[in-house]
Amino acid sequence: MKTVRRISPFIGALPIVLILAAWQGLAMSGRVTENQLPSLYAVVMRLLEQLASPVFLSDVGITLFRLFVGFFIALVLGVGLGMAAARSKVGAAVVVPVVRVLGPIPKVALYPAFILLLGFDHSSKIALVVADAAFPILLATLHGARSVEPKLIWSALAAGTPRSRIVTSIVLPAAMPSILTGCRIGLVISCVVVFLAEMITSTDGLGHQLVIASRSFITVDMFVALVAISLLGLVLNFLLGRARRFFLRGFPEES
Repeated sequence: MKTVRRISPFIGALPIVLILAAWQGLAMSGRVTENQLPSLYAVVMRLLEQLASPVFLSDVGITLFRLFVGFFIALVLGVGLGMAAARSKVGAAVVVPVVRVLGPIPKVALYPAFILLLGFDHSSKIALVVADAAFPILLATLHGARSVEPKLIWSALAAGTPRSRIVTSIVLPAAMPSILTGCRIGLVISCVVVFLAEMITSTDGLGHQLVIASRSFITVDMFVALVAISLLGLVLNFLLGRARRFFLRGFPEES
């Protein structure tokens, strides 16, 4: 088991290495021009150059701000509403129908309404991140809380745990694996959605940089923005994976 865990990162990295190698090979083959597909080397060099640019770093910071604020609000809403629906009949009667109605709707279709209500600045983009990321967290929380073994709750009550503390002391920790899985999905969605929102209407952020580069036919800068958001997503996913291991110490699936 330990051997599998040690080699799994290398196995997971292999497809990415192959894709990058194919990218570089196609760019060097002469079948495409540099304007159509810049080489991986050119994109990496340009990215390193941009890392010294205050404008680029400011856009990265703005994208991360929108992503983190939206994801945090989605986390609070998703866990709160999921717990309410799982532990209360009234909560379930209110939350479940809303999830069934709004869940299938592509949340990007709500973006024009968010713009009309909240304007073109941070608020509308954060609202879109919240609308998209909250649903997987909510559903994962609802599933996890409903899957808690009733014997755990009965034992806690028999041991003298107040009913007011059952959710925080028993249900929430037991549902944590499912909640963190929902958070991981929600974080990936947040990266995609904030980038998309910045591409549609924004004067800053990585998505805006990609649009400006495409309009100016500066292909290398387009790929820099794409690589930058991919790297941010990769780093955030890695950090959340580490946090998952920390919070799930002692769970059988993490041992």
